[in-house]
Amino acid sequence: MTKAQAGVNPEDRLFHLILALMATRMGLTKEQILSTVRGYREDTEAGMARDSLERRFERDKDALRELGIPLEATIPPEDDGNNKNTLYRIPKGDYDLPQGVEFTGRDIALLNLAAALWREGTLSQEAHVATRKLQSYGVDIDEPLLGFAPLISTRDPALRALRDALDAGVQVSFSYLKPGESEASVRQVSPLALVNHEGRWHLYSHEASTDQTKTFLLRRIVSSVTLLAEPATPGADNASAEALADLEQVFARQVATLDVVADSDAWSALSQRRDTTASGGSLQVHYTDLDIFAAELTSFGDDVVVRGPEELRERVIAHLKNLVAHHG
Repeated sequence: MTKAQAGVNPEDRLFHLILALMATRMGLTKEQILSTVRGYREDTEAGMARDSLERRFERDKDALRELGIPLEATIPPEDDGNNKNTLYRIPKGDYDLPQGVEFTGRDIALLNLAAALWREGTLSQEAHVATRKLQSYGVDIDEPLLGFAPLISTRDPALRALRDALDAGVQVSFSYLKPGESEASVRQVSPLALVNHEGRWHLYSHEASTDQTKTFLLRRIVSSVTLLAEPATPGADNASAEALADLEQVFARQVATLDVVADSDAWSALSQRRDTTASGGSLQVHYTDLDIFAAELTSFGDDVVVRGPEELRERVIAHLKNLVAHHG
């Protein structure tokens, strides 16, 4: 068990970090944050390694920015070039809602529903912090919405363990099932970043056995994640940005040409996807994962015909044959 697992919950740590950075007028240094903010202070006093604490702080900064929370970092003029004295704060005026913006009862109900969905299960700390952000807007998310609370479990149970590994700076092992393969393979990697791209969580990592950087889709991890004693290979400070840039390159490169029935559910869903273009009854749709996209297109039945690329067309046909074989 790592100290990261025994300490304050990640969502509570982020919540207190937000409060501290909003409360300060001049800003807080990294040293002040690590020694005074709940969630950092406890582990600092317990003797957690400094590099582990600093990696945690870097990931928390990324989480705040991903939530749209403006994090300001300034270096005092007299300390130019000394980033140890960088001052961090959240400008409260930039974090507030614009004047005149109000939530209707329906808006609050929808926000409550989203919060209720996030609150169930062991979801990502970003989701929990987003819930805290709703609270800061005056939205009461503790009362049941319309008399019920939906039950949704996380689709990526590996997420929490991988976050713990990132906090602890250790390697992990897990079984990974690639599309088209019948047996999973055991992978041992150094986690570098966890990113969400097109609604799916990915692990960006370094694999020592191949000395390569690899990205794994969390939904294809078919075992529990084991935290190992071996220290992880350090990654770049911008590992999250690197991971997203790689995924964006794949997304930009892979384009499907689809004939889609007008006014169908398929047209409604596919025409609204990012960077999709339409020409007559055809759509040019970008995608990242071939197998996942093929399964999605299969669900639309004969409302969608794949014109290209051929690999995608063949994968959809394979899915359809599999459905016929199993359901007649």
